[in-house]
Amino acid sequence: MSLSMYDASVPVFVRLLTNLNALLDKSLAHAEAKGIAPEVLVNARLAPDMFPLARQIQIATDAAKGCVARLAQIEVPSYADTESNFAELKARIDKTIAFVQQATPEQMQGSETRTITIKVPDRELQFPGQAFLLFFAMPNFYFHVTTAYNILRHNGVPLGKMDYLGSV
Repeated sequence: MSLSMYDASVPVFVRLLTNLNALLDKSLAHAEAKGIAPEVLVNARLAPDMFPLARQIQIATDAAKGCVARLAQIEVPSYADTESNFAELKARIDKTIAFVQQATPEQMQGSETRTITIKVPDRELQFPGQAFLLFFAMPNFYFHVTTAYNILRHNGVPLGKMDYLGSV
């Protein structure tokens, strides 16, 4: 049995976004237990020239919804990028999970060879769908989810590898 584009994307995005939500739950509980203002974590970053936690989550959710929408040939929803607290970030993740889960395997059939075009600040990039998923969308998504995890871990939230991976 071959691996479909749907199976290689939708369940993966849903799983990691669900795990990201759980990371935020643990982080909020940690902040409350330690008397840390939650906005300290929301605005934390690993380096001065890197985006803070909130932006990492915004980009991760953009990567997931954008990938699925392009592969399924449906409109990419636009989010305002105004989240500034844990509740808003969790709501964004939930909204993204709900959107991603609306895509069907049938909508994604044949997307491995479909040309996907995305605009970046200084140019347009074109990929066959499979290359877009495997070499652009997924690495971008994992980078921002991992960076969110690392920001929280760096700031003392007691997270481990299994928190990132989720239940297996």
